Amino acid sequence: MIGDPSGKSEERNLLSPEEIDYNLGRFKVQLSKFLDFGGGPAGAEIVNNYDWFKDMGLLEFLRDAGKHLSVNYMLAKDSVQSRLTKGISFTEFSYQLLQGYDFYWLYKNLGCAVQMGGSDQWGNITAGCELIRRKAQGNAFALTTPLITKADGTKFGKSEAGEKIWLDPAMTSPYKFYQFWLNVSDDEALKYLKVFSVLSQEEIQSIQATHSAAPHLRALQKAIAREVTVRVHSEADFKTAVESSEILFGEGTTEALKRLSENDLLSIFEGVPQFAIAKSEIEQGIGIIDLLAGKTAIISSKGEAKRLIQNGGVSINKTKVNDESNALGGADLIGGRYIVVQKGKKNYFLVKVV
Repeated sequence: MIGDPSGKSEERNLLSPEEIDYNLGRFKVQLSKFLDFGGGPAGAEIVNNYDWFKDMGLLEFLRDAGKHLSVNYMLAKDSVQSRLTKGISFTEFSYQLLQGYDFYWLYKNLGCAVQMGGSDQWGNITAGCELIRRKAQGNAFALTTPLITKADGTKFGKSEAGEKIWLDPAMTSPYKFYQFWLNVSDDEALKYLKVFSVLSQEEIQSIQATHSAAPHLRALQKAIAREVTVRVHSEADFKTAVESSEILFGEGTTEALKRLSENDLLSIFEGVPQFAIAKSEIEQGIGIIDLLAGKTAIISSKGEAKRLIQNGGVSINKTKVNDESNALGGADLIGGRYIVVQKGKKNYFLVKVV
């Protein structure tokens, strides 16, 4: 409800209570892949800072928290300094005090003495350490790590510009998630492998040596893509992503294509030219030449379609077309409604039956 100015050049958009509640409900679902919420000494717990702020009045907050941190102290924070020339609202300026009070509340009520975060959170976390020292005469500690950034220097953030990588498979499919890591540069792949995998230093050095000996095989990229895809999604999703990549970039088979779910199929062929034909056309049986150059504009003319087929330049559902007189029927549909056409090695088209 109050945005953090850290790392931001513009004022954050404030979310509605409904949006916040929805996000809150998703946190535990996503974090359950990485943390144990089963209770006990080693169990993780999610708390909502709204629970201790909702009944606190403005005067109470100013007396209990505001008087312990000077304006000079707050102005010295990098997150504030970077915004002073452009402007910062009192709302965002007060954020470090709110986060500082969160740390104080957790220290007093749950015995939390260490707060971890990205390096952009240093000012907010140390504000909490200072509040704990002044209000509770206690010792608390800050642990920050360098921000992990994408190739363009931006964070992996939901509000950042450019491509966003989500943990939720409904927002970034396992295939697209896998492809993101597979396509990072060599330097990025090595950095991400050190940060996001649980491989030993010796294992990473071995992968690096293998990569250096044959960079075109992309051992580093394949290693990090496997590590994070399995951890965030599953072994089965990883295998499907690899098989899907083979369909698009390798020698994938018709059988592999037919095993794909509709979501995976659409994710793989996102961005390729698409055409629609009527279901009745398929039910009656449609000639391949008519499909390519009559009912669709995949190929400019029927003569060109014949020439390409004769030269082995057309595949339907990953099977090379050898006979131009063949017709396609319902049994040829992927998932009961799609036909994948490949012209040459790299040009794909998706035909949807409607």
